[in-house]
Amino acid sequence: MSKTALLFAGQGAQVVGMGKDFAANEPLAKAWFDRANATLGYDLTSICFRGPEEELTKTEHAQPGIYLVSWVAFQLLKDRVPTLTFEATAGLSLGEFTALAAAGALSFEDGLNVVRQRGRFMQEACEVTRGGMAAVIGLDEASTRDVCAEAGVVLANLNCPGQLVISGEAGKIAKAVELAKAKGAKRAIPLPVAGAYHSPLMASAQPKLEAALKAIPLQPPTVPVIANVTAQPHGDPDAIRQRMVEQVTGSVLWEASMRHLLAQGFTRFIELGPGTALSGFLKRIDKSAQILNLADMASLEATVKAVVP
Repeated sequence: MSKTALLFAGQGAQVVGMGKDFAANEPLAKAWFDRANATLGYDLTSICFRGPEEELTKTEHAQPGIYLVSWVAFQLLKDRVPTLTFEATAGLSLGEFTALAAAGALSFEDGLNVVRQRGRFMQEACEVTRGGMAAVIGLDEASTRDVCAEAGVVLANLNCPGQLVISGEAGKIAKAVELAKAKGAKRAIPLPVAGAYHSPLMASAQPKLEAALKAIPLQPPTVPVIANVTAQPHGDPDAIRQRMVEQVTGSVLWEASMRHLLAQGFTRFIELGPGTALSGFLKRIDKSAQILNLADMASLEATVKAVVP
């Protein structure tokens, strides 16, 4: 029997228009978008559907926007395939909150509110630090760690073989980019982000997020949810809160998380939400895995066709 894991998109996947055709074609989707607006008290849906891009890319809008579109994709899949079962969930950075919500650890509304607050807290941390990030392509982990140590930055995302992301003070990232190229990286590219996510420069967001998480009820997940910072399943609600606070400054162990699931016998992975970044990473990790994605009506139809027995 094949085991299915659901994967949820992270920040950077946002694109103006995301979720629009879901709402236009599926009353269920429109109902969830309306519910999100009512929960937040502002028109997040309009920002997702129509932008402008500079509004959508603001961390406080991008994070709840991606959470919302990913959740709607999940609901549409369940509606179309009521017999579908999944045995684990995982999400990249912000997507870990969607993964927890899908596994019943927190309600849709609490997740949406916390993700919006998280986005705001991280934006505030960006504004008081001068941080940046860069993707390092084609350099192994050990060499990239040497670059980080020499430049004074940190390894933020270990996404897949040959695709790592570093994070730190803007000037030090510029130095790290040059060092990475000198060590043989195929490419080292500064990323268009507001700050140094998953680095110590985000530390000021941690106590605020900790307080926000303490204010909402959490339940044990109904299926394993893989934690970014450990690449292992989450524990009890108190441990979930702790891991999610650690995640703000900790490295995202995405490749290790996927390898954990593969070792547990997972063969089918469904990426939910805008973009196909997670599908791309997984292809680099294990070409034999069945990888589906669900970002719009066309990919919904294709995924339903692939999973219906």
